[in-house]
Formats: sequence, structure tokens, C-alpha cells
Amino acid sequence: MSLSQSDLTRIALDITSGLSDHDRFSRLLDTVRQTLHCDAAALLQFTGQQFTPLAIDGLSPDVLGRRFILSEHPRLEAIARAGDVVRFPANSELPDPYDGLIPHQHEHLMVHACIGLPLLAEGTLIGAVTIDGFDPNQFNAFSDNELRTLSAIASASLNNALLIDKLEKQAAQSQVPSAFNQTSLDAQVELIGQSHAMQNLQTELSVVANTDLNVLILGDTGTGKELVAKSIHQGSLRANKPLVYLNCAALPESVAESELFGHVKGAFTGAISHRSGKFEIADNGTLFLDEIGELPLSLQSKLLRVLQYGDLQKVGSDKSLKVDVRIIAATNKDLKQEVLAGRFRADLYHRLSVFPIIVPPLNEREGDVILLSGFFIERSRQKLGLKSLRLSPDSITQLNHYDWPGNVRELEHVIHRAAVLARAEAQSNIALIRPQHFDFYNQQSKSIAAVPTSTGSKSTLSQTNIKQTLKQATENFQAQYIRQALAANGNNWAATARALDLDSGNLHRLAKRIGLK
Repeated sequence: MSLSQSDLTRIALDITSGLSDHDRFSRLLDTVRQTLHCDAAALLQFTGQQFTPLAIDGLSPDVLGRRFILSEHPRLEAIARAGDVVRFPANSELPDPYDGLIPHQHEHLMVHACIGLPLLAEGTLIGAVTIDGFDPNQFNAFSDNELRTLSAIASASLNNALLIDKLEKQAAQSQVPSAFNQTSLDAQVELIGQSHAMQNLQTELSVVANTDLNVLILGDTGTGKELVAKSIHQGSLRANKPLVYLNCAALPESVAESELFGHVKGAFTGAISHRSGKFEIADNGTLFLDEIGELPLSLQSKLLRVLQYGDLQKVGSDKSLKVDVRIIAATNKDLKQEVLAGRFRADLYHRLSVFPIIVPPLNEREGDVILLSGFFIERSRQKLGLKSLRLSPDSITQLNHYDWPGNVRELEHVIHRAAVLARAEAQSNIALIRPQHFDFYNQQSKSIAAVPTSTGSKSTLSQTNIKQTLKQATENFQAQYIRQALAANGNNWAATARALDLDSGNLHRLAKRIGLK
């Protein structure tokens, strides 16, 4: 068997017919897999001494979220350095990064046939295609020249996509010197996710980043608002200037004014020297005010003056200081309601919310849970010094069915904890994460076991599971538990949220989703 001209033509046409880079890359791998009859394939981009998967076929979905650092994966390092087709022998001692990561196979299944195609543009490595199979002789029929042709087509596709992306960014930052543009692009913050909700968020960020508009980032606790703020700053005209962070919720009112505007020596007891405030430090850059809804009313008017006129006064000083600062603020509160309640100034709200951005909760980001899990798993593997860390099929199901009230932050903590538990049980440096390693799984199991059956009923948990999916059973239990908590708190939603240790906004959304509101 070999690659015919019609095969290569079909691959080239499939690549160019996609509506988006993601579709084009997925179609490429699907065609490669069908043509070469391989069991798995991946298209990887090479940046910053690591490979980032752009599309996968035949591999566990969490692979798409992993980041493969070159120095930690010998086979990928060999592909990066070869500059030509690399065929790994079946008895190669170099560990394969995809061992055990092919679904519906035995947990410890090892890849036997492996080929790496480095993707080059003008002699520079930009990515790779990896092709894997179970049969050691699976790819013997394909010559190196045929594989080089395939590599050239994939290289052209990836390079064109990267050039289009670069041109779009340069067009958005056309007022910025080219040297500055390069620094900004190299330091780009990575927002992981391919869901429709995240694509919309990325579009909004690309629109507002290179302006000087103030941005108000809204979203539940743990959705990644700080990461969004960093992304806006690094895509802005101020990216080579400071991004200064201030958590308004952790700001004692007694020192809040000094923190924001600075003070002069002798301004108050303990002011033994001059001190610059956050606004002065962020001059010509960006000030990120996290949890802006917690800022005391007494400071809101002073903050408004700086936003309106660009001048401030240090505590204890009569002199005005001019500053040029872009404000990015974030909150998990409904500021409109805070304004109506008299806890937040309406004029300040309108100054901050020139361009509001809503970060979607994790349960509205279809498909992103496993993508993010792969990212956190690879990070955990590195920290724990493991050779391999994987998710069992059951654990993937559990992750997808859980509601994630704590959003991405909760997912990160769940994965890290599960990784530690999996390592403790492992007999070697190869660990497998199972459902029982998830703290939410254990809590749900205990809660369901504690639900009393109705009087005279002989129903059991096993009988319930036959009639309902795990997701349905979990939602029914959540609805029942929330109803009980509401009754115990006089139908006060805020008090109920506190009793359940949930953010109020998260509780309202959960109640709406499971039919309580």
C-alpha cells in the first residue's frame, strides 16, 4: 500500500475546504488516519520549546489540553531535532507520550508503531504530525518520500493558519511598533477552551484589547476573570507597561486610600517614608481592580475623580499628580443590583462598564471540561515527577457529568488532589486517576446514601440507577436538597447560598437549570 496522487490531492482539498482552522486541522487528521490506516494521530504546534495539540484523532480527549514540554518527552524532542521523517522502532526505549491514552483499549496499552513528521516553514520548526498504531509493521508500506509529501502539505496548512492569525493580530495592533508587537505576541496568555462560549469570549477580547476603553469583567467565582484581564492587557497598546493587581476585597478600609493613591512621609502614624500607590505604579499601564464590588463607598468617589480627570492626590499631600491608567475591573456581584441597593455609585459603575465582558461558567462551556483537565493533569504530572498520569474512562464520565459550581478553579483543585491520591496508590511512576479520587464524587456518594427512602418504599439506590442516569439522579438530589435548605432559611436565597457555601449567582443559575426557578 502507498500514497497515490489521488490520496494526496484529497488530503490537500480537505485541508483547504474547512471553514475554520479547527475544522481544517481536524479534517486533516481524519484524512491522514483513513489514508494511513493508523490508530491515532495528532497535529501539534511548536512554540516556546513545547508542543501544543491543535487537533487529535483516536486519542483520549484530554490530550488536546496537554502541553508537551520538549525536554520531558524524548520522542517529541527527537522529532523536533530530526528535520525529517522519524520512524521509531517497536522496541524503542524512548517513552511514547501517548502510551495508555487511546480510548476503549486496555489501560496500559502501549503504542507499537510510531512515526513523527516535523513541520517546517522556511527551515524553522512550527509543528509536527504524529502517527501511531498497534501493529509494529503498520506503516512499513509507506515510503519516506510519500510521508515527506504528506508532511509538506500539513506544513503548508499550519503555516498558512499561523500567518493569517499573525496578520489579524498585527492589523489589530497596527499603531504599535513592530518590536513591541513581537514582545506582546510572545507573551500571549493562553485561554484554554474550544467551546462556542469561549470562542465568543475570544472575539470580544480581540475587539477591546487594543483600545483604551475601561473593561468590566463579570462572572462567577473561579471562572478565570484574572486570566481574562491579563489577556486584555497583553493584547493592548500598553502591553510593555505594568499590569498592576489590587484585590479590593482584601483591602482594609484604613489603608485603602494609601494603597490606591499613595502617601507622603508623616501623613499618618506609621508613614515613615513616601509611598507610591497602585495608580502611580500603573502609570501608562493597566490597573486591574479585582472584586471591585467590595470597594468601600468612601473610596468610590475618589476613584471616580481619577477616572474622570486623570489626577490624584497622595494621602497627606496638597499636590495633584497626573496619571494615565487603563482600568480593568472584575466582580462576581451584580453591580446593577448593588447600585439600586445604594452600595455602589451609579456614576462609577457607568465609568467602569464601558465595555462589559461576561466570562462563561464552566457548565456552559460544552467540551471544555476534559480539555482543561488535560492541561491540569499535565501540570500535575510535572509537579509530582510522574512518567505518566492519565484519566480512566469512568473518571472522564464523572468530570463531564459534574456541575462545577466552583468553575475552572474547582476543576483545577479537583484534578490536583486526584493526582496526589493517584500517585499515592500507584506502584510505579505511572498513575491512573479514578472517580474515587475526586472529592465531589465521594461527597455525592455519601449524600445519596444519606437520602431517606419514603415510608413503605422498598426502592434501593441500584434500582434508582436503573431508571435514571447519574446526571438525572444528581440533579434530582440537588433539587431536593436546595428545597430543604430554602425551607430551613425562610425561602431566603442569599441565606441559603451562605448555608450551602455557594456563591449566590451560582446558586441561582443552578436552581434555574434544574427547574427550581
